[in-house]
Amino acid sequence: MIYKPGQIVEGKITGIQPYGAFVALEHHVSGLIHISEISDGFVKDISKFVNVGDSVKLKVLECDEKHSHVKLSLKALQKTHTRNRCKPVGHKPSLPLMDIGFQSIAEHMNEWIKEAKENILK
Repeated sequence: MIYKPGQIVEGKITGIQPYGAFVALEHHVSGLIHISEISDGFVKDISKFVNVGDSVKLKVLECDEKHSHVKLSLKALQKTHTRNRCKPVGHKPSLPLMDIGFQSIAEHMNEWIKEAKENILK
């Protein structure tokens, strides 16, 4: 196969289905951008991200040599993509110590109800 996983390629969107977008690459190779590889955010409508005829840069995820087909990702090249983002070494955020839970809510409930009633009467 001409393409390798991790390679950046350019292709043309040839079709859109509810589950993904079909892409034509060079050398008569076809590919699919699955809906889960369109964006990190929720994707309800793929056509909000790509349209038939668009030329797009994509990252190759997998190659099927037998069928000349590749799995592609659009979100892997987006700046907001978090899958491969580095995390600071040795830094662990700490949460303040809190007494939380249903018991602490119950302790404050009467006070909150009283405040709410007072605010309504104002």
